[in-house]
Amino acid sequence: MNDLSEQSIREFTQRIKLGSNSLNISVLDHQIDMMILYAKELVVWNKKINLTAIKEPLLIAEKHFIDSIAAVSFFGNETCLMDMGSGGGFPGIPIKIMKPLLKVVLVDSSQKKVNFLKHIIRILHLENINAIHARVEGLRGEERYKNKFDAVISRAFTSLSNFEILAFPFLNKEGTLYAMKGKHADQEITPGILKKFDLQTNYYQLPFEKSDRYMIKLTIKH
Repeated sequence: MNDLSEQSIREFTQRIKLGSNSLNISVLDHQIDMMILYAKELVVWNKKINLTAIKEPLLIAEKHFIDSIAAVSFFGNETCLMDMGSGGGFPGIPIKIMKPLLKVVLVDSSQKKVNFLKHIIRILHLENINAIHARVEGLRGEERYKNKFDAVISRAFTSLSNFEILAFPFLNKEGTLYAMKGKHADQEITPGILKKFDLQTNYYQLPFEKSDRYMIKLTIKH
């Protein structure tokens, strides 16, 4: 069914445990089991559709799963989240695994990727999470999504300025944008963003390859 050997699964598990511990995030055994099943399916489906350029299990563990669950440590009391440009489900599905009470909507413009997301949601028996095939621009006029979210998150999706423009219509009046960025994050912060939002930049590092990561948190000014 999959190409992950028992050895790869053991290494994957160990990497998730050590990596999450280094970020002071507690991952329960059943959550790791869900991530293993998710990773197995990612490897299989990736041969048919382009979900990720990362194919090595330890890199999948760190660059996709650990990076995604790192977002949880920066959250407030959000109850409803949109993952914009979800792709293979990162960061939205690992966040949902970590915060099962969070309502999550995954949005992607690729039907094949959305089919994969729906498959993962089904086999992991996740509730209050949905994957939508749409361009974000096309969703902005739909009342069921307009101003309905406590938070919108994106990871390697688009520039900070473009993300803010696309995501703002989905936020409620107390909403927050979360942009997961690499080492040049500060170069994307514009005067227009600072005028509209209170900005908080949070730094973290992927624990094994030591890559710099930033969570840019934008809260609407009142």
